[in-house]
Amino acid sequence: MPHIYYFPDRREVEVENRTRILNASQMHNIPHIHVCGGNARCSTCRVMVVEGLENCLPRNDREIALAERLCFGTDIRLACQTGVTGDVVVRRLVLDQEDIEVDEQPKEGLNYGQVGDERKIAILFADIRNFTTFAETLLPYDVIHILNRYFHAMDHIIERNDGYVDNHMGDGIMALFGTENPQRAALKAVKAGLEMLEAVNQLRPYIENLYTWDFQIGVGIHFGEAIVGALGSINKKYTAIGDAVNFAARVESANKESGTHILISEDTYAEVQNFVICNRRFELVLKGKQGVHTLYEVIGLK
Repeated sequence: MPHIYYFPDRREVEVENRTRILNASQMHNIPHIHVCGGNARCSTCRVMVVEGLENCLPRNDREIALAERLCFGTDIRLACQTGVTGDVVVRRLVLDQEDIEVDEQPKEGLNYGQVGDERKIAILFADIRNFTTFAETLLPYDVIHILNRYFHAMDHIIERNDGYVDNHMGDGIMALFGTENPQRAALKAVKAGLEMLEAVNQLRPYIENLYTWDFQIGVGIHFGEAIVGALGSINKKYTAIGDAVNFAARVESANKESGTHILISEDTYAEVQNFVICNRRFELVLKGKQGVHTLYEVIGLK
């Protein structure tokens, strides 16, 4: 049976033929970082094969793609993808103490060394129209008063629809749906967006009476894959990262160009088309995104 000798741990383990190096590490409690969960979506599990490279199985397509992207030499292998057929000596390469402190902290619901997992979720962005210009005419305490009143109403709506308020960014809101239960996540996000618009309609007379300003918001929703997990060291924060998040933000921004209040992406529409009423469809070029994208204006629920 093959043996794997680890540096700097100075430990030797015996494994079944064709066992992957990361699996061997996990079976024998070797602290092997694997931020993406061992899915060839990062390089943190990489090892240098010091001896026995001929006893490593050839790179599969996933490892080839990552190795080419990062210009790995032939002796640098992904432990999560590399199986062994004979004795090898490897050196774990993610050993910096700060790396270890960040990546080895216990994360509820996640495997050792994994800082997040990939999930299909609905991401909602909301933004107050022309708020920066309006806020410049107000005293700071008035700005805080308006935002707190607005966020109070919006946060309750999001939570009522099983959403999670990820962040308040100035006058913007980012919310996630489906992080715990993906069932009907897109529909819950759309429902929350419509309720947010209705709440703003109820808040508008109050703002107009105090500040003579037409209070409007835009909402954008996208359904797609993102990395969901805890970020930070002392004060950890649950959040989502990935292209899906950026795309949702672009969908929201498109409301300004299209003159709409709530837009959803084509992926979101595919999830909710039997439950929502759409008015217009747009073919738009989104800032920072290649090609033309189809967006739908939602005006209600069926």
